[in-house]
Amino acid sequence: MKEFDLIVIGSGTGLQIASNAVKRGMDVAVVDDHSIGGTCLTRGCIPSKMLIHRADVAETVQESGKFGIEADIEGIRFQEIVEEVNDHVEEESENIVQGLRDSDRHTLYQERGKFVDEKVLEVGGEKITAPRILIAAGSRPIVPPIDGIEEVDYWTSRDALNPEEQPDHLVIIGGGYIAAELAHFYGTLETDITILEMSDTMLGNEDEEVREKFTEIFSEKYDVYTGYRASEVSEEDSTVKVEAESEGGETVEVSGDRLFVAAGREPNSDRLKVEEVGIETDENGFVKTDEHLETNVGGVYALGDIADNYMFKHSANHEAQYATVNMLTEHEHEADFTAMPHAVFSSPQVAGVGKTEGELKEEGIEYLVGKHDYADTAMGLALKEEAGFAKVLADHDSGEILGFHVIGPNASSIIHEVIVAMKSGSGTVDDIRRTVHIHPALNEVVQRTFSSLRHPEHLDHGHQH
Repeated sequence: MKEFDLIVIGSGTGLQIASNAVKRGMDVAVVDDHSIGGTCLTRGCIPSKMLIHRADVAETVQESGKFGIEADIEGIRFQEIVEEVNDHVEEESENIVQGLRDSDRHTLYQERGKFVDEKVLEVGGEKITAPRILIAAGSRPIVPPIDGIEEVDYWTSRDALNPEEQPDHLVIIGGGYIAAELAHFYGTLETDITILEMSDTMLGNEDEEVREKFTEIFSEKYDVYTGYRASEVSEEDSTVKVEAESEGGETVEVSGDRLFVAAGREPNSDRLKVEEVGIETDENGFVKTDEHLETNVGGVYALGDIADNYMFKHSANHEAQYATVNMLTEHEHEADFTAMPHAVFSSPQVAGVGKTEGELKEEGIEYLVGKHDYADTAMGLALKEEAGFAKVLADHDSGEILGFHVIGPNASSIIHEVIVAMKSGSGTVDDIRRTVHIHPALNEVVQRTFSSLRHPEHLDHGHQH
């Protein structure tokens, strides 16, 4: 059996800890049977955002007429776009592989590993062990048990990021952030889009007002069926048909030349056989960790999509800082997830941090709410932005910022002043209210949102609390 100082399962964020271990003179094994570089680089946020920016450029041209500038798109070099993005991703991945192979402290196993004993993995017929093991093996797309799905040549997100050709009509099962982002990419580049979402709105984890507005905007662009669960799929003569049913028993049939299943993601813990060696998981298969990111097995830690915290790349990077200290030094720090934000890079953009209004109502928390439209700011007027708005939720007594949600241009950027206030400031609305905001920068929508705080009952009556 080969012994290492550290085994890292997964070649995404886990490589940060592997690199820090090597700098301390440790011998590290890296185990991953997927593309080296992890989900974000090879089949997630990096390629998707590179593709989405092309859609943003196209959308700018398509909407130029409303600014008095007449412009047309003469052509879309779709395959060139896809190849350029994926060539970049492949080159980055190959560079990582080469770096690991050139290192005399890293040993790369490009095969699937599975636990066969406590702190013992079997990789390609070889057994390896280490006193410290990091489980950072990520997640994979969920494929729900729909009748006929196994007989259909469907896409998951990995396929949708590197298609062989552009579909004429893409049918998407699911209405979460992956569906929203890639519908924007394909739809803006002139693929017809049909979306089937079983919830009553798209982006079901967002604040209710945000997801309702997003669904309304998307429904104006694309064929969106909310409240429908896909029940059966079939394929004939290059046409995919999907039957879906509402809770009330109503059925709808949609068809296209390509099916994209975007029904969420599930952790890869089952593939590692973690439960067979006593590593605890929750009911959805996520590896359970304590406040130090350690599992119930001493010396075995977990982070990223496979762990039971958040499924964002930025949260995994955040966890990596704690894992480095807790695994490789004599110190031990509790992971702080205060003000963990997220964003959806669709059109419109969406971003959020903290509680939604629905969650506060459910928890019986007394709160104030402020809301302001982009259109009622100078830059919002310049952008002709009619739908976007920002919304803040604050504690009724202390003024603590409980949540902030925004839909509209640059949402993923303008939210950051609120994140800083919640994480590093006093955490109250005064952090924003006392800040001088540049006029007429877009962040005035944040300033005015915080200045509009009222009791929910008074929000539409103009009574300042």
